[in-house]
Amino acid sequence: MSLDGVFLHYLTEELKCCVGCRADKIHQPSRDELVFLLRSASFTGKLLLTAKSGTARIHITEAQFENPPEPPNFCKLLRKHLSSAKIVSIEQIGLDRIVKISFMSYNEMGDKIYPFIMAEFITGKANIILCDENGRIIDAMHRSDIERSSRIIQPGAMYTLPEKPEKLNPFLTDRETAVSEILSSRESLSSVFCSVFDGVSPLVSRELAFLSGADVDMSACDCDENKIKLAIERFETLLSTDKPHLIKNIEDDSARDFSYIPITQYGNMTNSQTFPNYSKLLDSFFAGRDANARIKAKSQDIIRLLSNIKNRIERRLSYRLKDLAKCENRENLRIYGELLKANIYSIEKGASSVKVQNYYDENLSKITIPLDPALSPALNAAKYFKEYKKSYTAEQTLSKLVKNDEKELLYIDSVSDSLSRCKTIAELDEIRDELVEAGYILRRASVKRKPSTQSAKEFCSPSGFKILVGRNNRENDLLTLKTASKNDIWFHTKNIAGSHVILITDGKAPKDEDIVFAASLAAAHSKAALSDNVPVDFTEVRFVKKPSGAKTGMVIYTDNKTVFVKPHKS
Repeated sequence: MSLDGVFLHYLTEELKCCVGCRADKIHQPSRDELVFLLRSASFTGKLLLTAKSGTARIHITEAQFENPPEPPNFCKLLRKHLSSAKIVSIEQIGLDRIVKISFMSYNEMGDKIYPFIMAEFITGKANIILCDENGRIIDAMHRSDIERSSRIIQPGAMYTLPEKPEKLNPFLTDRETAVSEILSSRESLSSVFCSVFDGVSPLVSRELAFLSGADVDMSACDCDENKIKLAIERFETLLSTDKPHLIKNIEDDSARDFSYIPITQYGNMTNSQTFPNYSKLLDSFFAGRDANARIKAKSQDIIRLLSNIKNRIERRLSYRLKDLAKCENRENLRIYGELLKANIYSIEKGASSVKVQNYYDENLSKITIPLDPALSPALNAAKYFKEYKKSYTAEQTLSKLVKNDEKELLYIDSVSDSLSRCKTIAELDEIRDELVEAGYILRRASVKRKPSTQSAKEFCSPSGFKILVGRNNRENDLLTLKTASKNDIWFHTKNIAGSHVILITDGKAPKDEDIVFAASLAAAHSKAALSDNVPVDFTEVRFVKKPSGAKTGMVIYTDNKTVFVKPHKS
């Protein structure tokens, strides 16, 4: 991770603007994230602390967060100890990836107390630990395993810093000492700066090796001393002229990395963008990544549930289709019974088969009918009639069950499609509630959610017509059955799970380009969003009906036309 000790050094200096602020509100949007709303006479902002593996960091953020309906226990504890507490200092521990945030507050007796937070951003071991003024741990975001861990992170234990190897401080070490340490190492030049200097990431180490002009894969001890001196000299210059740099891939303009120095080792594959401060840099780099990670983490249980349900339905459907196939020849059973009945007096008792004329065949050909020797001819005929009736009843029942299974598969596909397009926790919760109502998830009485304030997505057609797109099955029903008027136009991908799309006509006739645009939105909000040519059905809302007992979002329609479009790219 590029959030190394030196980067954190500059970031911590920037965060000293928070000193003197009070913790107005404390939230924990997810298991590994904390957000402090800070206020003072001169500053108001949100301080984000993340102990998530791979993205652990601290900075001022402008991002929006969705908080759970019930705050986690660690969040409640922080509110108890730090609500309205004033930040008295923010300091980095050496050049380690550890930041200490000290607070001033009051206890129940009205005495001043000085609790503090130790925010550790060490790769694979990131943590946020609340301690009292004596250094005793009150609690931590991630507690340690007492039996397996040599360092105890448990309530009541004394806080101790994690062990770390001795390295040179790049801000305090003279050039000669640094050169001597590097030349005495047998590590490759690309990694030696990371091993010798404290707080230097592999990215910066590779950059310094690149700036030296030497072979980055050769051993440091074999390198020319003048080239090492050149790299150290350039490093000193860069440390004194630090700027937040975002490294972006030229090919797709995506963020690749970030640093406090310009990164040139990738040549013409990347370019560098500078930011006014380190917090804005981190906000830009992680924009969307954290939200997507939160959605992915919170949707895993629903994804597994839908997958299991789909597998179960498909397995059940395959068995039913096989049984249904066995009923296809049931007419033969009736014919056998009728022919036995017509020839009953010519059949010998105890015969295993009989050959009779088939008067159901236009050629009156002979047909051999198997018999049960233990039964009389009359009972054999009755047996075939009974099997025919049983097969007929089974066919009627299985046909209905197969249709129900196929409808349920369509519904599960529609939920999966809505889930794949979720952008917020609120949208995910709506899908979860929908599955609760459908009986796929058990209702938990303890869960209380705020009523959703989200509305359908809104677009504008080339001619200015308003177009509404449902985010999930609940919104699809609301749009089609409640919001839309009978003259509006309804769109949906043909035989493909997707959103309901409504083109609001207000009694006017839309142009062909409006129809195509609305259809392209329907294609984009469906399972066929990555296809190039998608069939989309459209009809007036008056021709769209919801069958009795149909699941949420499931409708039937008539008088439709079909247009083939390319999904709209927003």
